[in-house]
Amino acid sequence: MQEFIDLINSYVWSPALVYLLLAAGLFFSVLTRFVQVRLFREMIKLLFSSKESDRGISSFQALSVSLSGRVGTGNIAGVAAAIGFGGPGAVFWMWVVAFLGAATAYVESALGQIYKEEDQGQLRGGPAYYIEKAMGQKWYAWIFAISTIFAVGLLLPTVQSNAIGNAADLAFGGSGILETSLGSVTYTKLITAVCVVFLLGFIIFGGVKRIAHFTQVVVPFMAVGYVLLAIVIILMHITALPGILMLIVTDAFTPMAGVGAAIGWGVKRGVYSNEAGQGTGPHAAAASEVEHPAQQGLVQAFSVYVDTLFVCSATAFMILITNQYYVTGVEATESGGLLSNDVLANSPAFTQYALESVVGGFGKTFVAFALFFFAFTTILAYYYIAETNVAYIRRTIRVPGELVALKIMLLGAVFYGTVRTADLAWALGDMGVGLMAWLNIIGILILFLMGKPALKALADYEAQMKAGVTKYTFDPKKLGIKNADFWEREG
Repeated sequence: MQEFIDLINSYVWSPALVYLLLAAGLFFSVLTRFVQVRLFREMIKLLFSSKESDRGISSFQALSVSLSGRVGTGNIAGVAAAIGFGGPGAVFWMWVVAFLGAATAYVESALGQIYKEEDQGQLRGGPAYYIEKAMGQKWYAWIFAISTIFAVGLLLPTVQSNAIGNAADLAFGGSGILETSLGSVTYTKLITAVCVVFLLGFIIFGGVKRIAHFTQVVVPFMAVGYVLLAIVIILMHITALPGILMLIVTDAFTPMAGVGAAIGWGVKRGVYSNEAGQGTGPHAAAASEVEHPAQQGLVQAFSVYVDTLFVCSATAFMILITNQYYVTGVEATESGGLLSNDVLANSPAFTQYALESVVGGFGKTFVAFALFFFAFTTILAYYYIAETNVAYIRRTIRVPGELVALKIMLLGAVFYGTVRTADLAWALGDMGVGLMAWLNIIGILILFLMGKPALKALADYEAQMKAGVTKYTFDPKKLGIKNADFWEREG
């Protein structure tokens, strides 16, 4: 099975997708006049400017839900994988895709807001909705919706839960082996799988409000705590920091693993982590109650910064500054690493060893707990995204018990991922991410060329900012934006 999945990924994650994501980010950055820089202060202001309602969640809650999807395994194990397979220079390309991807995140999230709907008292939207309404291509929207349900309901959760299981195994020991139909499983992984599935089931059966309230508490706490610990470790090795920065930059263009590997793994893991262009962020963005669509676009652009420039960088610096890494295919002594080549680069081991080298055994345990919260909240976000796309399909076809079936499928995938090997889980996750990215990025590029609704919304918002209005309004008909039914009714 591993070979078959790897074959599919060789086509899905061809250089074409890597460079398409970079080119799209640059394209949107130029067309929005680098909105990710110009309106940075406005992004911060908007985080706390809206409140939740009976039908929608606040901007901060939407940020927390989207960050729960963005800040996950990719920030710990994903960064380790990028360094292991692409060299330290892959971190530079993660930064590049984050900076450019912030503009992409604005565009797709603004589109999510523009074309959102009210469904059974809840605000819903995402790529399937804006592809149908703006492009007029319902068949393409259906392909995206079905692909997304498959990706976030079945494939991507295996990556998150696998990292939880591996981190628990390394932190607490295997505690014996149990032979099962899924192969040899340690008792630690089995117990971890049962606990994660039980807690996850309790929350997802409570609906989107319970998810939003849980993530708005957990996500900021875990992200700040993790970054603060990273800062402490960096300060303890502050004299080495200039050399590490130089290593990242120089290796980006003359890498140990080859230029293609550095760019490819940096972009792949960058997109996996910050999800810019992947099409997941617009789902949370659409659920937010805001005065103007551009506001949530800006908030989601900021979330890319939080994910990659803060959390991913924290992991990268901890690994590199403590010298606890190696580059696959290169002898550890040549690459400067201290680990043996039997350590899986796809696992969180690099990060755990980095912390252990500074704070002893506590390091492995801390990463295990951090990874649990990172990955768990990401799985919650995945469920919400899958549920939104089920709701989209339900507009046309109703199948009794579809949401219950989705929940059972997700819980099964989480259990399976927790006890399986890392390579298979990551391969499945990469396939899911790549498939969604292809469909979404092509869609938003076509939409941009067709009518530039996200750019029109941005121009309208900036005009109102300049006019000093106290309450923003959005009139899609005035801007020549069609089929924005929700905003037409609101206006």
